[in-house]
Amino acid sequence: MRKKQFIFVWFAIFIASCTTQPQKADSVNFTGADDEVIIMTLDPGHFHAALVQKISYKQVDPVVYVYAPEGPDAQDHLKRIEGFNTRESNPTNWITKLYTGDDFLEKMIAENPGNVMVTSGNNKKKTEYISKAINAGIHVLADKPMAIDAGDFELLKETFISAEEKGVLLYDIMTERYSITSILQKELSKITDVFGELLVGSPENPSITKESVHHFFKYVAGNKIKRPPWFFDVTQQGEGLVDITTHLVDLIQWECFPEVILDYQKDIEVLAAKRWPTELTPSQFESVTRLTEYPEYIKKDIVNDSVLNVSCNGEIIYKLREIHAKVSVIWNYRAPEGGGDTHFSIMRGTKANLVIRQGEEQKYTPELYIEPVEGVENMEFEKKLTFAVEKLQEKFPGIELLKLEGKWQIIIPGEYRIGHEAHFSQVTQTFLQYLVDGKLPDWEVPNIIAKYYTTTKALEIAKQKN
Repeated sequence: MRKKQFIFVWFAIFIASCTTQPQKADSVNFTGADDEVIIMTLDPGHFHAALVQKISYKQVDPVVYVYAPEGPDAQDHLKRIEGFNTRESNPTNWITKLYTGDDFLEKMIAENPGNVMVTSGNNKKKTEYISKAINAGIHVLADKPMAIDAGDFELLKETFISAEEKGVLLYDIMTERYSITSILQKELSKITDVFGELLVGSPENPSITKESVHHFFKYVAGNKIKRPPWFFDVTQQGEGLVDITTHLVDLIQWECFPEVILDYQKDIEVLAAKRWPTELTPSQFESVTRLTEYPEYIKKDIVNDSVLNVSCNGEIIYKLREIHAKVSVIWNYRAPEGGGDTHFSIMRGTKANLVIRQGEEQKYTPELYIEPVEGVENMEFEKKLTFAVEKLQEKFPGIELLKLEGKWQIIIPGEYRIGHEAHFSQVTQTFLQYLVDGKLPDWEVPNIIAKYYTTTKALEIAKQKN
């Protein structure tokens, strides 16, 4: 009798011990069923990792496995998730299983309790992390940038080959495609009666320009941002030329050549690139990191005894097929009162320019303008533009056309302006559908490769110039 009791107790303990370990996700053909996607978040050093979980998804299991090095980054990530779980309006129900240790990557791959890895953090080894996850048969949803130098770019190309062989998907989080002003700019550029044809342009006067201004000090999810100190070390975060410009280069490809497969070896020529630093004082650094001293690894970038030079600004002029394009990114410490990150964009057509402005005049809200070029007959143009907007209203109910002096503005209802943070859930939902489809669109992978070739080649050229 005692022997039987011992066996039963031992078996119960064994079962209990097994249930405390991460359960490996079955290899599935995704159907869209509830909870079939199980997320593993790797090294969530950037707040973008948390924004993927700002809402819940029926297709995603509420249990998320986080693998990270020990330190404040993981704890800050957990606090953000807890904030989503405890907010008054539409709280989420995420359950986090955390592992921390130097072997966090190896531990994730060995245990592999999920089927999708999300990563947003220190970019120094991000391409390596992505490659190892893909080679382990894990789908990957990665924050930009997926490559910050030429070596990363070569590894990324190999990783996409491996992804195809393994039958898994690799996708980066391109939130700017979901901005309503960029969407409408793209839609109007396809209407030849209004836009005409995209000009070829020149290096001095490109056919398309996109400029982005960002700020180290900002609020995210209602809270003052805390940035990790490595964010200010470009060997870990990546220079401006390979970071924010990823979005801008992506938008140019997406708008100018929608659903067209681009070949980076034939279709792209980087004509010029430059880089320059933003200076931060010790007090400014402290306000965004909560650190009173610079870490040792960042002291290489200190000038004038205490000022930190962050090489986060850059400009690229390049040819994409026959058109000339320009992207630039600028980082300031803090936005003006009432302001925030801003975006400027112009697409130059034979009949009109499509311009996005987000300055003080626009109260720092992005607005889209249609500006006819010289020589276009205004009455006829207005008639065609009015008709075009009426057609767009079928797809975007509520938009209106406002006539101004020498130009028109698209009035955009507030329900379309959901904000940058909400775009992360839109990208995630798109990726979840791709999992069900079993593939990305045919143009996505070659165009992702083209995008990262443009940014990393530009950095190489700018460094040679300096």
